[in-house]
Amino acid sequence: MFVYKNKYFLIIESIKDIDLSNIKNTHKFNIIYRKVNKIENIDKLIKFRKLCNSKKINFFVYNDIRLLSDIRANGLYISAFNQNLRLSLIKKFNFKIVGSAHNIKEINIKISQGCSEIFYSRLFKTSYSNKKSFLGLVKYNLMRNMLKRNLTPLGGIKLTNINKLKSVRCNSIAIMSEIKKKPAIISRLF
Repeated sequence: MFVYKNKYFLIIESIKDIDLSNIKNTHKFNIIYRKVNKIENIDKLIKFRKLCNSKKINFFVYNDIRLLSDIRANGLYISAFNQNLRLSLIKKFNFKIVGSAHNIKEINIKISQGCSEIFYSRLFKTSYSNKKSFLGLVKYNLMRNMLKRNLTPLGGIKLTNINKLKSVRCNSIAIMSEIKKKPAIISRLF
């Protein structure tokens, strides 16, 4: 609807958070499953992953190599706090690796881990009580130019500020907070 990018990453905490029938132009979408408290039923996750594959949507698992191999997901999402350099070995098994970072040191670690996409967090102000700082559009674009690397913005992206993403120099975006809202209105986002 508003912002046209090459890829969209949607971070969900439950497979109930998203309705895949609302997603059009599926080859651009990637879903990252982030288990928070308890893991969902493996059989349900496998069915959801198969549905994603049938719609040509990549399915990533958050920081869990065992779950990655159990459900045969497309790839692994590595959080900014996970600095294990041995994770780059899973690329040998044709899994994709994406990761997030908050500063230059973490970006360099994600490059060493073999991440094809690096999410740079917090683009906009978020409502998290312990996370008050954010980059803003100008600082994000300056950081991207300084690193000469394509970064994916993450953090605080909502329906109210999604039009501002037109001035962000990036090929993809990652959204988590708007997906958590009930019901998630994916079709209105893009």
